[in-house]
Amino acid sequence: MTKGKGSAALTHFDAEGKAHMVDVASKPDSFRVARVTGRIHMLAATLALIERGEAGKGDVLGIARIAAIQAAKRTSELIPLCHPLPLTRVAVDFAVDRPGLAIEIHVTAETVGKTGVEMEALTAASIGLLTIYDMCKAVDRGMRIVDIVLAEKSGGKSGTWRRPAS
Repeated sequence: MTKGKGSAALTHFDAEGKAHMVDVASKPDSFRVARVTGRIHMLAATLALIERGEAGKGDVLGIARIAAIQAAKRTSELIPLCHPLPLTRVAVDFAVDRPGLAIEIHVTAETVGKTGVEMEALTAASIGLLTIYDMCKAVDRGMRIVDIVLAEKSGGKSGTWRRPAS
């Protein structure tokens, strides 16, 4: 295990510094939840197009929701040392922020298992926002994806963690 700053250890490295998949065999199963948020900023005209459902490629938020769920299910195929997890639930919601000219994504991922679902929720949020970008880039190449963050996680030995209010 490689030590980083403070007492936290980087668990994806063995004693010799080689990358490895963490052994979770001896850990007990527990109910685990991760919540992630993120935002995509855009032009007012792009936001209006999405809200009116007039984007040329279809229902932007509906397709982004399906893409996010699919991404959560495939996280271990994308992140090399991530364990494949039996997801029990993935929920994806969007909130339109008209004054901020943005759409916010909210992802909740759940499992009963030996390791957390943070990576699944983070991957889902990222792909959901990237899908919005892909579907709207023809009219707004300047969109910005920002602030993809773990808002909360619970379960396992470390218990519950919540992002402090800023």
